[in-house]
Amino acid sequence: MTINGWIQILIFCGIVVLLVKPLGGYMTRVYQGERTFLSFIFAPFERLLYRLAGTSENEDQHWTTYAAGMLAFNLLGFLVLYALQRFQAGLPFNPAGMGAVGPELAFNTATSFVTNTNWQNYGGESTMSYLVQMAGLTVQNFVSAATGMALAIALVRGFSRASAKSIGNFWVDLTRSTLYILLPLCIVLTLFYVYSGVPQTLGAYIDATTLEGAKQTIAVGPVASQLAIKMLGTNGGGFFNANSAHPFENPDALVNLVQMVTIFAIGAALTNVFGRMVGNQRQGWAILASMGVLFIVGVIVTYWAEAAGNPLIHALGIEGGNMEGKEVRFGIPLSALFAVVTTAASCGAVNAMHDSFTALGGMIPIINMELGEVIIGGVGAGLYGILIFVIIAIFVAGLMVGRTPEYLGKKIEGKEVKMAMLAMLCLPLAMLVFTAISVVMPSAVASIANQGPHGFSEILYAYTSAAANNGSAFGGLTGNTPWYNITLGIVMMMGRFMVIIPALAIAGSLAAKKTVPASAGTFPTDSGLFVGLLVGVILIVGGLTFLPALALGPIAEHLAIAAGQTF
Repeated sequence: MTINGWIQILIFCGIVVLLVKPLGGYMTRVYQGERTFLSFIFAPFERLLYRLAGTSENEDQHWTTYAAGMLAFNLLGFLVLYALQRFQAGLPFNPAGMGAVGPELAFNTATSFVTNTNWQNYGGESTMSYLVQMAGLTVQNFVSAATGMALAIALVRGFSRASAKSIGNFWVDLTRSTLYILLPLCIVLTLFYVYSGVPQTLGAYIDATTLEGAKQTIAVGPVASQLAIKMLGTNGGGFFNANSAHPFENPDALVNLVQMVTIFAIGAALTNVFGRMVGNQRQGWAILASMGVLFIVGVIVTYWAEAAGNPLIHALGIEGGNMEGKEVRFGIPLSALFAVVTTAASCGAVNAMHDSFTALGGMIPIINMELGEVIIGGVGAGLYGILIFVIIAIFVAGLMVGRTPEYLGKKIEGKEVKMAMLAMLCLPLAMLVFTAISVVMPSAVASIANQGPHGFSEILYAYTSAAANNGSAFGGLTGNTPWYNITLGIVMMMGRFMVIIPALAIAGSLAAKKTVPASAGTFPTDSGLFVGLLVGVILIVGGLTFLPALALGPIAEHLAIAAGQTF
C-alpha cells in the first residue's frame, strides 16, 4: 500500500460526501412535488405522462396498489426486452447483422436488466444490436433504477407519515425519478464521456489494418449514453465485454474517478433524502455513517490483500503486489477501490477481473453482496435494504432493554419484524441453495475455470451476485449454459421482488401508525451508539449466515495458499 494510493481513495470519498447534501436536497424537492430549476422544462412532459397513464400527482395509492403497479410495469418491461432479443435479426439498427438471441440467454438477459442486475452471459459488442442496446437495455437501465428509487421513497414515507392509508403513487415516483434526476444527470455525463473519447454513434463497426498488416474489426456504437446510466443507475451492464476495463468505456483516470463517484452519488444522497423527509437530517447521516464504516473496512482489506500479493509468488523471489487481472492504467489501489465500490453499490461494472484477485481480496466483494447490498447499495435498493436492517437492530435494542422498540416515533411490532426477516432470509435462500445444487451437478461444475475452493468461489460469487442484483462476475465461470441462464434468472427475480414486496408491506404498516412522542426511554438513533449497533447487527447476521460458505471458498483458499498448496 502506498500514500499515493490512499490519497486517491480519500479524494473519492471526499467527493462523494460533498455531493450528499446538495443532491439530497434537490431529490427531496423532486419527490415532495416542489418546483425545481428544471420544472419549466420537464413539468409539461410530466403532466402529459400522467394523463397517458390515467393518474395524477395528487392520487395516492395503498401499498398493495403501489406493488401491483410496480409488478405490472416490470412484467411488461421483461416481455418487451425478451421480444426485442428474440426478433433482433429482423429489426433495424443492426449494422453488424447480429442474429436472434437464444431463448435461455434472452430470458436471463431480460430478467437481468429488469431487476437492475445487468448480469451478462454474453459479449455486448458481439451479441446485441444497436436497437436492443438502446431501446431494450438502456431503457431498462433507466426504469429499473427509477423503480428502485421509487420504492425507497415509498418506504421513507412509511416512516414520515402518520395515520395514513397510502405511501405515494408508483407512477408519479417513477416519472419524477426518471425525468428530474436520472435523465438530466445522464445528459451531462454523456456529454462528458463523449468529450473524453467514449464513442456515441450509430455507424457500422470500423475495419482497421494493424501495424502487422492484419485486419481488425473495432466495435463502436451508442456507448456513452449507456455508460452514463449504467453507472448512475448502478446497473453495470457494459456495452463491451471487457466493461470498464475497455478503453472505449473507460478512457483515462479522470473518467474512472467520475464513474466511481456516479455509482455512489444517488445511493449516498438518498440517506440525506431520508433524513430530510423524516424531519431530522442526523438520522440520514447516521445511516450513511454505518454504510461508510463497512465500506472503509472493505477497502482496507481489499487494498491490503492485493498490495501484499501472492505468498507463493513471493517464495520464488518475485516481490510486488498482485497485478494479475488488473488494468495497468489504474493499478492496484484504483482496481481495489473500484471492486469494493461496484459490489457495495450493486453496480456490477468492473475495471479489473475479480477472479484474479487474491483469496481475501476477492472475498470482500462477495461479502458486500451477501450483506444485501446495504453499503450504499443500488439506487433506492441500498436505502430500503439498510432500513430493513435498521428495523432488526431496533428490535434487538428493544429486547436488550425490555421495552417495545421505536424508530422515528413508530413502534416496531411483530408485523414489521416478520416482514423484515422475510426480506432478509430470501437472499441466503437464493444464494446458498442454488450454489449447493450447482456444486454437485457435473454439468454445472464443468463451467468453472478453477478447481478446489476457488472454483467453489466462482459458483458462490455468481449466485450471490445474481441474488444481490449486482451483476458482476468472478470471470472464471462460463455462465452461458441452459442451467446457469435459467437458474441465475430465477435467483435475480427472487433477490429483487422477494425483498421489494415485504419492504412495501412494512411501508404500508408504518404509514398507518400514529407517531409516538420521544421519551426518556427512547433509544437515540442518530448517535454513534446506534451506528455501532447497526453495523454490529449487519455483520453478525451476515457472519452467522454466510461464514460456512466463505469457509469453503475464499477462506479455505487463503489458508491453502499460506500452506503452499495449489490446485
